[in-house]
Amino acid sequence: QLQLVESGGGLVQPGGSLRLSCTASGFSLAYSNIGWFRQAPGKEREGVSCISTSGGSTNYADSVKGRFTISRNNAKNTVYLQMNDLKPEDTATYYCATCTIATMKGHNPWGQGTQLTVSS
Repeated sequence: QLQLVESGGGLVQPGGSLRLSCTASGFSLAYSNIGWFRQAPGKEREGVSCISTSGGSTNYADSVKGRFTISRNNAKNTVYLQMNDLKPEDTATYYCATCTIATMKGHNPWGQGTQLTVSS
């Protein structure tokens, strides 16, 4: 059964950087587009970024373009989200899931998420 596990969240000051990791147990991520999503309190979950199986295609939400970079290492069965120049509005629980690149729609199952708080 596919189970995705997110890690790397924490408390960061505005302007800081952090890298999130997404791994899977019992499943190879290499054959799936994988995306990052986030949900802030009181808001709907939104797509942040999505990457193709080879890493050759990516998509980003306008709000993170130029600041976030998605990448993957299929040999390590891991997808990363490098986040730079973090802003308080980036505060949310971040999830990874399989995704459709064009729409950045995520698909079940969802992991437990990892919390990012951007605050001084």
